[in-house]
Amino acid sequence: MTPSLDQLDLQLLQALQLDGRAPFSRIAAALGVSDQTVARRFRRLHTKVGLRVLGMADESRLGRSNWFVRLQCTPDMAERLADALARRPDTSYVALISGGSEVVCAMKPRSHTVRDELLLGRLPRTQRVIGFSAHCLLHRFYGGRLGWLQKVNALTTEQEAALRPPPVEAAPGTVTIDDTDEELLAALFRDGRAGLAELQTACGQSEDVVRRRLDRLRDSGVLYFAVQYSPEHLGHEVGALLWLTVAPSALAEVGNALAEHAEVEFAAAATGRVNIIAAVRCRGTEELYAYLNDKIGALDGIRTVETALILRQIKQLALAPGAVPD
Repeated sequence: MTPSLDQLDLQLLQALQLDGRAPFSRIAAALGVSDQTVARRFRRLHTKVGLRVLGMADESRLGRSNWFVRLQCTPDMAERLADALARRPDTSYVALISGGSEVVCAMKPRSHTVRDELLLGRLPRTQRVIGFSAHCLLHRFYGGRLGWLQKVNALTTEQEAALRPPPVEAAPGTVTIDDTDEELLAALFRDGRAGLAELQTACGQSEDVVRRRLDRLRDSGVLYFAVQYSPEHLGHEVGALLWLTVAPSALAEVGNALAEHAEVEFAAAATGRVNIIAAVRCRGTEELYAYLNDKIGALDGIRTVETALILRQIKQLALAPGAVPD
């Protein structure tokens, strides 16, 4: 239970994290309530906590890389730069940290040309940017299709089993997609629960074609569904980013341990002077201190830790309507 949400709200959020396109009837049967109750709660959570289900592309399955960028700027520039980055379709996370003078951004450039133009050209030369670092994400320990809502433990083991979709057993190697697939992914990113008729209109294809392509994108591991929401309503008001320097021999052990921590919503091995980047969510600064002291401090192989509070998260996965004014 949280101050803002009750147990059924949390169960619905976790159910959607397990399968964002699960029919309300299946969710209702697993939770022991009516379809109408689930639909009402969904609409209420959309209004109250900004709930959205988004279809996401796993860039690694498409042979693309993900980057995490830090930009130190003068205080008068940080917010404008963050807003500009948030408007870009190839960013998935933008936040202000470090007293409001630093912007962090997760980027997924669609080509080497776009990557080089951003990382070697535009961003380092942006006016009043006084520091810049870019980290390529090499391996994700937690995040992506594994969302933090899966750690709220609102569902029983039996409920999870009833709601969890079949595991993805994708063939090794990259997947090639065409323009119709791209249109389908774009429509699902706007609304991960869009019906087949709506997707048909967006793609200009028959419902049978849309259904087959949707299944292929999911089965190949390209498409997964994520839940966007405001974590403050779950009582976790303090977010922080951690940059860890870990002995190479302990990299996998530390990363896998982080993935098991209830506080961790993202953890990945990365290039650069630090080799693990993590995002955590706590109920307060004392809980964050306890996490750093008790859990991070207990892991062998960690040499240094840099911690920065997230002052304002401007973009989580996608911009909420009206979040950043023109």
